Amino acid sequence: MKRILVPVDFSGDSLKALRFGLYLSNKLDCHLRMIHVQKSEKFEIPFHFEELKNEIIHTVQEYFEKLIELHSADYYVKNGVFDFKIRTGSVYREIVNQAKYGDAYMVLMGAYGASGFEEFFIGSNAVKVVTNANCPVVTVQKEFTKGQLKTIVMPIDASTDTRKKIPFVAGIATRCNARVHILGVHETSDTNVIGKIEHYMRQAEDYLKEGKIDYVKSIRKGDNNTFSCLEYAREVDADLIAIMTEQAESSINMFFGSYAQQMINRSEIPILSVPND
Repeated sequence: MKRILVPVDFSGDSLKALRFGLYLSNKLDCHLRMIHVQKSEKFEIPFHFEELKNEIIHTVQEYFEKLIELHSADYYVKNGVFDFKIRTGSVYREIVNQAKYGDAYMVLMGAYGASGFEEFFIGSNAVKVVTNANCPVVTVQKEFTKGQLKTIVMPIDASTDTRKKIPFVAGIATRCNARVHILGVHETSDTNVIGKIEHYMRQAEDYLKEGKIDYVKSIRKGDNNTFSCLEYAREVDADLIAIMTEQAESSINMFFGSYAQQMINRSEIPILSVPND
């Protein structure tokens, strides 16, 4: 059975990510594992834990045990395991390693956090886990409140790798009964570039059609592909935007590095980053 990994620092945002993780685990039939990374063995009191504000907790393990007690009723995967790991060291490295050696299907994390997570989730460091993880990563902003996934925006640009996310997106859409918006985006009037994007869009359409997945198509030109994508996603009230990890780094693809940080850190819509491997 696949496993979803959710980093938890007990901030309000990471707990919202956990609730989204519970939803996806149930939909995708996955084990669910929480991970907390400490800078040292010394216990640091979490900054936010509304559910347990009247209880005294002495260790991270006790917090995790209470979390499982509180949310186990919301996890109903047959033969599924809802557990946790505690690690010490560099936050993003420990998460990436746990994802790799724990054979994670997906990492789902809050875009902001508290304590040791703050330096990790804010600014350019947010891209580190996305670009280093060997599995897809979903980043969730604190504004996310839906707890469900019905509309996925899948931007398509002129890069060859843009199509590699299609099977993963299709798998999620099938399990969640979600509609996929195939969104062609470009910043040029070059007919060759536009023709390539339209060709890739038809390939995505054929793939979704074969899987009997509900979809719509649209193409947009703008000054900035990232902003065009976010604008469209807000218009259709999207629950998820899917990009390629390479697009979060390459200067020739849709999402330039600095823009990718803006996408991950400022979008109120969860961002799914699929690795290129």
